[in-house]
Amino acid sequence: MPAARSLQYIVRFSASLTGFSMRLLHTSDWHLGQSLHNYDRHYEHQCFLDWLLDTIVSEQADALLVCGDVFDNANPSAASQRQLYRFLRQAKQRAPQLDVIVVAGNHDSPGRLDAPGPLLEEHGTRVVGNVPRHDDGSIDVEKLVLPLTGKDGQVAAWCIAMPFLRPADVPRIASEDGEPAGDPYLGGIALLYQQTLAVAQARRQPGQSIVAMGHCHMVGGEMSNESERRIVIGGTEMLPSGIFGPEIAYAALGHLHLAQAVGKQPHIRYSGSPLPLSFSEVHYQHQVLRIDLHDGQPAAVTPLPVPRAVDMLRLPEKPAPLEQVLEHLAALAPPDVPFEARPYVEVRVLLDQPQPGMRAKIEAALDNKAVRLARIDTSSVRRAPSLDEVTQTLEQLDKLQPDDIFRRLYRQRYDTDAPADQLAAFAELMAGV
Repeated sequence: MPAARSLQYIVRFSASLTGFSMRLLHTSDWHLGQSLHNYDRHYEHQCFLDWLLDTIVSEQADALLVCGDVFDNANPSAASQRQLYRFLRQAKQRAPQLDVIVVAGNHDSPGRLDAPGPLLEEHGTRVVGNVPRHDDGSIDVEKLVLPLTGKDGQVAAWCIAMPFLRPADVPRIASEDGEPAGDPYLGGIALLYQQTLAVAQARRQPGQSIVAMGHCHMVGGEMSNESERRIVIGGTEMLPSGIFGPEIAYAALGHLHLAQAVGKQPHIRYSGSPLPLSFSEVHYQHQVLRIDLHDGQPAAVTPLPVPRAVDMLRLPEKPAPLEQVLEHLAALAPPDVPFEARPYVEVRVLLDQPQPGMRAKIEAALDNKAVRLARIDTSSVRRAPSLDEVTQTLEQLDKLQPDDIFRRLYRQRYDTDAPADQLAAFAELMAGV
């Protein structure tokens, strides 16, 4: 056994002598089945899952927390479902003691995740898709609090396994006069976490920790511009970090794709997505978080960078005129890796006038190159004020004709007058309408 690995065993064994200790891996937002600009990403997801299996073993993880958005949509393909269940089976084979807890995100179908739950429990995986309820419809709070065991088989922590919550999932809070008190959605979420925390505290023995899972948007959380689905329910989107009390050693969150701590609180964290889901995430450091718990104390958090199986490129780094872009693309090397491993490329073009046939020219320049064209991003140097920036009275707006608007928009975008052939084509189009 290597010296470093031996030392790791000794450190963990010594810690176990003085209290309960365990190691968790926190991940979320896998979005299995996602395609990027019509390119299937099964290969990339498989590379991540293979790496995660190796990491579970090398890090001697006791539990894996998957905090929602396992799939990219509520009706995932058979291939992406097989990918998930194959991973769970392999995880059980390679780490028989591993506890796995999966909660649903806003992209997931709660019922679809719950359906194989009884079978998965036989293999160490517990899934919470829907909020569990008693026969009378009341929330079964106790089923949201799950034990996590260490390598000795003893309970070392209690996990509040909270899925993405919709208004119908949360308890109703009423004031003394029977009317809703404050925001009913925020209040219901806070109450549900309070109720589950009370259950966890009642079950906790000295030295055991409490962790919480959630799939939500917290106040102060930084979003990705192009890949995250906004959560707006009843006018409310963001939740305050105060819903996680000081008794919680660690709060494992999902939904935001950028790995981050919430409100400068190191024990409340988003793990982020394991691979970039749009070009806005090109420069993110994608990771899984290692959480070390000991004797009920605040968690120690260590980022584990996820290798990027397929790169994402923006060429050129700054938008440039089309002719320069074509020269840049033509200089790229021919392919030397399989198609599914070739980088995605976003081509960035700076326009001073319309470029008919631009896509065909770019595709020709990339023919037999070691990249895959995913997106063409166009921009222009805007000098003229936009229509929104010019105050218009109702009378002035009423006098504007379609060709006036076309002329103004053309000048706004390209800083020059629309050419005669463009004006003629627009006039012909309007006549047809």
